[in-house]
Amino acid sequence: MKIPRRLRGYAYQTFYRLPGKVRRRIVRLIVPKYLVGAVNVITDADATPPGRILLLRQPPGRAWGLPAGLLKHHEPPAVGAARELFEESGLRLDPAALRPGNPNAIVHPAGWIDTVFFGTAPAASTFTVDGGEVLEARWFPLDDLPPLTPNTELLLGVYDMGPAAGRDPADYPDVDW
Repeated sequence: MKIPRRLRGYAYQTFYRLPGKVRRRIVRLIVPKYLVGAVNVITDADATPPGRILLLRQPPGRAWGLPAGLLKHHEPPAVGAARELFEESGLRLDPAALRPGNPNAIVHPAGWIDTVFFGTAPAASTFTVDGGEVLEARWFPLDDLPPLTPNTELLLGVYDMGPAAGRDPADYPDVDW
């Protein structure tokens, strides 16, 4: 339904006459809100092709996923990605060493956005996990991955990695993609 131009003009005039605080509240009620997270795809710097990737096993522990988490308020995505990587695996990388993926942001219809970063670390890296949020961190060969969480499988597929490489995300209707 198209709103007549004159009516739309009156609506805008009325809206902009409202105090700024009221306008912001109205916008927050109408505009969709997204959670923004950072996902790390970290490969073994010393591995021969096809390479190895860092995966985490988190509770309940049936499948493996990528180091990821939500960004803090006003936190730059690369800084958040480096922070989450350290918090979940004990692996410390400089945010400047993380390269944005292409595409860098993946919008999930369920209401969140993943910013994706790629990095490398030496195989000798030691992992430190807390046993609560993360049960285990390990390197896995890209051509022999363990069972992955559905979202991890899809995300890796977007970058032509893992079992979903080259597949259309629409082929996975049960995943909040």
